[in-house]
Amino acid sequence: MNPFSDALVGAADSALRTLFAAPRASQACPTVPEHHDDGALSTEERHLSGALMRVNHVGEVCAQALYTAQALAARWPGRRGKAPNETLARQLEEAGREETDHLAWTKARLDELGSRPSLLNPLWYAGAFGLGLLAGRLGQGPSLGFVVETERQVEAHLASHLDRLPAEDHASRAIVAQMKLDEARHARLAQQAGAVELPAPVKGLMRMAAKVMTTVAHQI
Repeated sequence: MNPFSDALVGAADSALRTLFAAPRASQACPTVPEHHDDGALSTEERHLSGALMRVNHVGEVCAQALYTAQALAARWPGRRGKAPNETLARQLEEAGREETDHLAWTKARLDELGSRPSLLNPLWYAGAFGLGLLAGRLGQGPSLGFVVETERQVEAHLASHLDRLPAEDHASRAIVAQMKLDEARHARLAQQAGAVELPAPVKGLMRMAAKVMTTVAHQI
């Protein structure tokens, strides 16, 4: 099996693990133990927290798809003998592994709240994978630019959730706050690695797609 065939198998394995296996975090979930009392939340507050954390979980499902697809694109055999970009692929995979922590944290929090992941996760994954593959095929600069813009939009989205989460839901707020810090760091690293600024229309389309996803995932 050649290296690209190995990468295809790895991408398929990542999809199956993201969608159907229990995610395992490499770092402990951020908590505020002395304040972690879900009994203080009303039924309405638990429902709101569950909906918001479901949206965040969908975001992490999409992050796995994006990074996996972009890493696969970086290893794609180039035209006219252009070598695959293994360095970029490894950087993207490392960011994806860090996002796995977020996937595990949001899933665990959904369980604690008695809520569930989005029923449309396979659809979200497929759509994000396609976008990531397209961005990755445009080259290192645009691919990293896509990472930067995605992470900036996610950071802003998480900031809005910190405003909307119930004040007494300290567990969810701790998770979202740490995720926000991590996303900002991923954007900085991608910028330093040579990201190029995406055109304004592309950014606008990304925001529209994210709005559709978050609106639907809030309910389904």
